[in-house]
Amino acid sequence: MPIVLGAIADDFTGATDLANTLVGEGMRVVQVIGVPGPEATYGDADAVVVALKSRTAPVEDAIAESLAALKWLQSEGAEQILFKYCSTFDSTPKGNIGPVADALREALSCELTLICPAFPKNGRTIYNGVLFVGELPLAESSMKDHPLTPMLDSNLMRLMEAQSTGKVGLIPAPIVQQGVPAIRARMEALIAEGVSYAVIDALNEADLRIIGKAAADHKLITGGSGIALGLPDNFRERGQIAPGQEINFLPTEGRALILAGSCSAATRAQLAQAKAIWPHAKVDIDKIAAGKDMVTEMAEWAKAQPTDSPVIIYGSADPEEVAGIQKRYGVAASGQMMENTLSALALRLTEAGFHRVVVAGGETSGAVVSALQIKMLEIGPEIAPGVPWTQALDRPLTLALKSGNFGQPSFFEDALKVLP
Repeated sequence: MPIVLGAIADDFTGATDLANTLVGEGMRVVQVIGVPGPEATYGDADAVVVALKSRTAPVEDAIAESLAALKWLQSEGAEQILFKYCSTFDSTPKGNIGPVADALREALSCELTLICPAFPKNGRTIYNGVLFVGELPLAESSMKDHPLTPMLDSNLMRLMEAQSTGKVGLIPAPIVQQGVPAIRARMEALIAEGVSYAVIDALNEADLRIIGKAAADHKLITGGSGIALGLPDNFRERGQIAPGQEINFLPTEGRALILAGSCSAATRAQLAQAKAIWPHAKVDIDKIAAGKDMVTEMAEWAKAQPTDSPVIIYGSADPEEVAGIQKRYGVAASGQMMENTLSALALRLTEAGFHRVVVAGGETSGAVVSALQIKMLEIGPEIAPGVPWTQALDRPLTLALKSGNFGQPSFFEDALKVLP
């Protein structure tokens, strides 16, 4: 049977976050890494999530990859497309959210497209078009210090207008709370005003389910994983999907490895707690820049640690340290050195029997999955909101790909407790 929902995610952790949400709502989901080839198979899945590493790629590349993913999903029968980006709208004034959304909207001939990165379970809400992280507006949260996509404005309408070609309007909370007819009436009014994108307020999961129902006939929806909460019921009501199946997840046996490249406040807090109990080593960018073989050194160190203990290798640092590194080597070069090192370590250590791997950070996760040449993932049990365990379908390897901002301080311990 053809799939009914196709998703394009701009990073790998976001893809697993979305797949986790859809599985929780009773859909059969497969996550594929990169644009699939003609030989790709996905069994009896209702939805396929295409995970790209396009969030901080050159704009032209991000657009080309996203359109290629769209073309493949359409060829497999997808009736609705979800462009998934981070719940903190990670982007710059040049993109990539706006340009990719523009390209997808044009390809699908959409009159109006929703903008809704809300994810209330993780404290991301939208009110009057302003994105909040917990109680703080986005630009006052730790995201203001993100090394690649510092978020210096909290107003989603201004953020989207800065990087897209379309006019942006608002569907405010009072209208959302009036229900589906009111939302649809507001959409029609915005279309009449020549608006291309509608930022829509969402304060809780009930709002997101109403929004999903109101957007049942939209060809394209954009946002975080929360916007997907209301979509499966639309297909279920039309008789297009069966009740979801229970997760039958068999994790791989092997040693546990934690690789952290994210510099978010959440990941730093998680590392601080885990480092107090497990062996750990920090990647030194200065040594890498000087030509030292840190991959071999750290791989040998990791293999020498007690086999019954997880091993932590991290490059995460506070904003001041990150700023110093970027000043010495440049933003792109320093980030690339870190990604290259952690992904090479992932390859070296999975070959050495570390088959249970937790990766923290969207860019780091993309680099690791690409280095391991993983093509397809089965979604397993949830560790924390937005973060499930996954299983590679072509080898014995169990992965958790964590967005840097997600999870409580005990996340790394919680992750390993979930597995038998």
